[in-house]
Amino acid sequence: MTDKQGGGSVSRRQLLKRGGALAGGAIVSGGLAGIAPAEAQSAEAQSAELLSNTRKVFSASQATTLEAVLERLLPTDATGPGAKEANVLRYIDWSLAGDLAVFKGPYATAITAIDAYAQKKFGSAFASLSDSQQDTVLTDMQTGVATGFTPSATAVFTMIRTHAVQGMFGDPAHGGNVGFVGWKLVGFPGPRLVIDAHDQQLNVKVKNQLASTYSLTLFKHTKVDK
Repeated sequence: MTDKQGGGSVSRRQLLKRGGALAGGAIVSGGLAGIAPAEAQSAEAQSAELLSNTRKVFSASQATTLEAVLERLLPTDATGPGAKEANVLRYIDWSLAGDLAVFKGPYATAITAIDAYAQKKFGSAFASLSDSQQDTVLTDMQTGVATGFTPSATAVFTMIRTHAVQGMFGDPAHGGNVGFVGWKLVGFPGPRLVIDAHDQQLNVKVKNQLASTYSLTLFKHTKVDK
């Protein structure tokens, strides 16, 4: 998939990276800064606890299809890690069992439709297709060419893409962004409550203090379902 507006060609990966960078920048400029080293270490331990891959919603076959989709939307390539390393699949699965439960039905329908369209176009389920064939299916979805989707292929593509970005660049406490790979990819230095004068200057590299927001004292009593 490419975007040729303005005479350039922008890959799906580049678009997602830009979206993540903007999201990270919004958090920093919004006034978050200063996590103590002990808190950062605690967050690393919390991240380690999230290595469990127990599924809460998806069946094995559903997980196989969706994981293949996510790995084409956010591939592991020369620019860095992708959906696999960030465990975006787990983020979506756990979220559908919680705050995003309203999307549980749409995902079940969407995954069935993706495999059905892949079978119709290339004669095999999505996960069994080549990378180029998978990209064709996703491009057909994004552009509305693909059929058999409810309410539309474009709407399904947007739903999955939106949640993929959340899982890649969101707080690791929710199951994705394992090891802060998404934040490192876009150069987000981590959430903080105070931004000192030095870090507010232009062209200054802010020191990384990567930790879950929930490790901050302000949010220490906030419950995160796992």
